[in-house]
Amino acid sequence: MATTATTSPSQDVSALPAHQPGIDSPRSSNTSGSSTTKVALSPNLEKSLCKGHHDPSHVDRSVSPKRWKTFRDSFKHLYGLKPEEIDDFMASYVIYNLDWENEKEMIAALGPNYEKRVGECLKAYYGTLNHLCALGDVEKMYIPPLMDKKASVLDNQLLNEESIAREIGLKAGDKVLDLGCGRGRVAAHMSSFTGAQVTGLNIDPNQIAQAREFNQKLGLQNEFVEGDQNDLPLPFADSSFDAFYEIQALSLCKDPHALFKDIFRVLKPGAKFLLLDWVSLPAYDPANHPEHAELMRRVKPLIGAVGTPTPASFESALTSAGFKVTLSDNPSIDGLQAPLIDKVDIYFRSIRQLIHLGVKLRVLPRHFKTLMDRLCLDGQAFVKMDNMRLITTTYRIVAEKPVGTAVAQSAS
Repeated sequence: MATTATTSPSQDVSALPAHQPGIDSPRSSNTSGSSTTKVALSPNLEKSLCKGHHDPSHVDRSVSPKRWKTFRDSFKHLYGLKPEEIDDFMASYVIYNLDWENEKEMIAALGPNYEKRVGECLKAYYGTLNHLCALGDVEKMYIPPLMDKKASVLDNQLLNEESIAREIGLKAGDKVLDLGCGRGRVAAHMSSFTGAQVTGLNIDPNQIAQAREFNQKLGLQNEFVEGDQNDLPLPFADSSFDAFYEIQALSLCKDPHALFKDIFRVLKPGAKFLLLDWVSLPAYDPANHPEHAELMRRVKPLIGAVGTPTPASFESALTSAGFKVTLSDNPSIDGLQAPLIDKVDIYFRSIRQLIHLGVKLRVLPRHFKTLMDRLCLDGQAFVKMDNMRLITTTYRIVAEKPVGTAVAQSAS
């Protein structure tokens, strides 16, 4: 899910701590890019960070890139988009009006080779979307669980990622698979926080290139592979990884059971699996509440969802693939992301107003308005669905590959 934080473009985007034994880094919503800054932490934030290894009195952003550079680079990329790239981005939204479960509609809209067409649409979509997101303060393209009410969107992302690392037991030297790795910012933080080596998989070559460049500049040994999660088997050997995580990538998965079975294959016995993803919740009832169906129609394109999974469907797919589910919950405070979603929406709508003015004054090309209008559409519908507890984009499930199971199971 694309998102941005609400602070200025001059701030850091990834806030990566240098990995040093005994020294770790909490986050503050008011840091400005200095290498070591005293911060005032809310009780929830300090409690969360103290569960890890870090000293909660300092924040180290010395290895972070300057936000203005990321903003500048993405602005230049968007400024120079060709008309066909803009057309492809706008046309890509057609897939979000469909659902993997209704093959007849998929074929009618996209043709018999609809899986390939979905992949092409996703490349067009994310190839532009990742730069739109980078105009904001976060490039990781997801709205995190609300883990601290006083922390920024960025800080909640970092808290979430550190929580993921703890849940799957990451430690120095581990190899972990990151599905839907985006621009490699989560992988970089995960590696810096734990010392683990991340292998990221993503369908968009544009993001893969950026992920490689970003991680290499930080001196990290993470690897990034271009690939489609729906093209199985995954390009990895049996028992290759000590752990697995993904953040909001499975709405693009056609067959979770087949994917989970192949992830089971590439994980070592005893390895943990964590998904943090979008689901419809029990209160969602489109058959009896037309408003629910209308809200879903508006929100799916915003969050980039093709499928409509539920917690039960994910749990069933994991169990049938051989995993043992150990945790299934919503990690947000009060089970709501809405406060963070609203921050993101307000920020983007503010940026949109500036872009409209720039286009009106003819200092920006007209396609900037087209792109931002599409990006900002229906943000409040997303807030409403979350407040009504109809959906969440941060449902968490942790599972484990039992020790003593077969080394490999082929995807089918």
